[in-house]
Amino acid sequence: MTGPFGERSLYPRVSTMAINIAGAVSMAGFYLLILTVGIWAAKRAKEVERAYESDRPEMVMIAGRKIGFILGILTTTATWVGGAYINGTAEMVYRPDAGLAWTVSPWTSLLCLVIGGLCFAKKMRAEKYVTMLDPFQLRYGKRIASLVFIPAIIGEIFWSAAILAALGTTSSVILDLDKKLSVVISACVAMIYTLLGGLYSVAYTDVVQLGCIFFGLWLCVPFTVLNHAVTDIKITAVKEVHQKPWLGNIDERFIGKWIDDLLLMVLGGIPWQAYFQRVLASSSIKNAQKLSIAGAFGGCIMGIPSVLIGSVAASTDWNQTSYGSQSPYERNEAAMILPIVLRYLCPPYISIFGIGAIAAAVMSSTDSSLLSSSSMFTHNIYRKILRPKATEKEILFAMKTTVFLVTVLATVLALFTNTIYGLYALSADLVYVILFPQLVCVLYVSCVNRLGFVTGVLTAALLRIAGGEPLFHFPAAIHFPGGYFQGSDYIQIFPYKTFAMLSSLVVTVTLSYISKLKWPDGYITVFNLTEISREVTTSS
Repeated sequence: MTGPFGERSLYPRVSTMAINIAGAVSMAGFYLLILTVGIWAAKRAKEVERAYESDRPEMVMIAGRKIGFILGILTTTATWVGGAYINGTAEMVYRPDAGLAWTVSPWTSLLCLVIGGLCFAKKMRAEKYVTMLDPFQLRYGKRIASLVFIPAIIGEIFWSAAILAALGTTSSVILDLDKKLSVVISACVAMIYTLLGGLYSVAYTDVVQLGCIFFGLWLCVPFTVLNHAVTDIKITAVKEVHQKPWLGNIDERFIGKWIDDLLLMVLGGIPWQAYFQRVLASSSIKNAQKLSIAGAFGGCIMGIPSVLIGSVAASTDWNQTSYGSQSPYERNEAAMILPIVLRYLCPPYISIFGIGAIAAAVMSSTDSSLLSSSSMFTHNIYRKILRPKATEKEILFAMKTTVFLVTVLATVLALFTNTIYGLYALSADLVYVILFPQLVCVLYVSCVNRLGFVTGVLTAALLRIAGGEPLFHFPAAIHFPGGYFQGSDYIQIFPYKTFAMLSSLVVTVTLSYISKLKWPDGYITVFNLTEISREVTTSS
C-alpha cells in the first residue's frame, strides 16, 4: 500500500464479507427509511381524504390537486432522475465512441420540462384533466382514443423494468448482493407505499430519495476525481491518454442521427403520464408551470455528478486498479461504468452511499411509473369503458390491483429479459413518434377528428416499424438515405424517427382538414359507426 490507496488493489481486501454485510445493512436501513416516510405520508393522505369532498380515486391519483410548489418541484425532479438517467449519462460520457457530445440527457431534460411547462402544463391543468389521456377521450371518444393508451402503458412498464434492472446490476457490482434480491425488494417497497398513499406517499418519499441521490453521488465524486489512477479530467477532455477524449465529437456524417436523438429526448419526454400527474396534481395553474420549469433545472443539475463520473472513467488507467488491465469498454461492461467506478475508485464505505443514491433514483422513478400506469388504466379504461357504473370502492380496488400487476410485470421483465434497455428505447421511440404529434393536435389543432387521429397513429407506427431496429435485428423495410450495412443490419443515419413523427402530424392535420371541407356538417366513417353502436349498446 502507498498512502491511502493501494498500488494494484486500492483498498485492503481483508474484509470483503464485512463490506458486504455493511452494504446490506445500509441498504436495509435505506429501505426502512423510505418505507417509514411512505407510511407517514399515507396517514397524512388519509386525513386529507376525509376532508376531501370530491372523487376519492382522484384523491389517490392526483392528491386532490393539493401538491404545493416546493413539493411539486422536488417530486418532478426526483421522477425525472431515475436509475437509467444517472447510469446512462455516465455510460455515454465514458464510451470512446460517444463522449459528452453525444450525451444529451442532462440538458435535453432541461429543454423538455421547460417546453412542457410553457406549452402544455397550462392547457392541461386549466382543463382539470385527471390523466394525460383525458383530452383524447373527450375529443375522439372513449374507445377510439384508447389507441394511445397502448404506447403509453408500454413505455411506463418498460421504463420501470429498465431502472429496476439498473439497480440489480449496481448492487451486484458494488456489494456482491444478489441482483434478483435487490430488484424484488426495491419493487416491493415502492409498491407498498404506493398502494398505501397514492400520489401523496410517492411525492413525499421522492423528497427523501432526491436528497439521497444528491448527497450520495456528490459524496463519491471527489474520491473518484482524486484517485491516483485517474488522470486530470481537464487533460483527458481534449487529449487522448487512456482512450479518446471524453468530450467526444459529432461526425458530420452522423449529424442526422444526433438531431434525431436530440429531438426524441426533448419532445419525446413530454407525453408521459408520470410527468403530467405532477402537473395535474399541482394546486394552481401557475404552480403547474413553475414546478415544471424549476424541475427542469433540478433534473439538469442532478445529472452533473454522472457526467463527472463518466469523465473520470474515461481518464482512468484501469491497470492501476484491482479491476484489471482491460478497460470496461473492452470487456463490454460500459453500461455498468457508474457502479464500476464507485467500487474500484472509491473506498468501500463511500461506495455504499453511491449504491444508496442509485437505489433512491430507481425507487423515485419506479413508484411514479407504477402510479401513472395504474391511473391511466383505472381512470381511462376500467372506469370509462369496462365498468362505467363502478363504485368508488371498486375503482380503488381496481387501481391497487393494477399497481400490483404492473409491479409484477416490470419486475419479471427486469429479472429475465436481457434486452430490457432495447425494449425501453423502442417504447420511448413509440411515445415520441406516436404520442407527441397527437398530443399537439388534440391540444392545439381544433379541426382534428377521429379519421385524422387514427390514420396519423397508424402512419407513425408503420413508418417507425419500417425503419427497423438493430437491437433486435429487426430488418429495415425502408432504407432511408445516408445509412450503411453493419453485417445484415441496415443502420439508419437519416433522422427517420423525427420524419415519422412529422409525417404523423401532417397526415393527422391534413386528412382531418380535408374531411371537414368535404363533410362540413359531419361525416360517417367506420370509426363513427363503431363508436355509436357501442355507446348505444352501453346505454341500453
